[in-house]
Amino acid sequence: MKKITLLILALILTACSVAAPSDFDRNRQTWQDANVPHYRFDLFVGCFCAFRDKMPLTVEVQNGEIVSMTYPDGTLVEATDPSYDIFTKYGTIDRIFSVLEAGLKGEAEDVTVTYDSTHGFPADIYFDYIRAAADDELSIQVSNFEVLK
Repeated sequence: MKKITLLILALILTACSVAAPSDFDRNRQTWQDANVPHYRFDLFVGCFCAFRDKMPLTVEVQNGEIVSMTYPDGTLVEATDPSYDIFTKYGTIDRIFSVLEAGLKGEAEDVTVTYDSTHGFPADIYFDYIRAAADDELSIQVSNFEVLK
């Protein structure tokens, strides 16, 4: 009987020591479980950058690939655009999750995030990469998310 009690106690302690999933993990799983292959959203990248007045972009994604990115006036963001590489870094929900994960793992000193309650994607992120530095902050907002057929 004593061995059974010790075994049960060991199992309980092991179960308690297993870390609960983080908000990040739970929301990423919610996004993955939603299995949304085709979607559109508005992307706002806030930083001390030359393109601040060209936000938000409207981004369409299908099967994990960017189909199109357009400026607010409807102009297509071409691959020759000087900001194209920056925009594509945040151009899918999965890429935004990757950037957020890097920030949470120490790439940024401060990270604040709010997740979409339905699909789990990061809807509003704020990074302060170096607390003591000015002009290194970055914000990413995802709005007007729409599942497409």
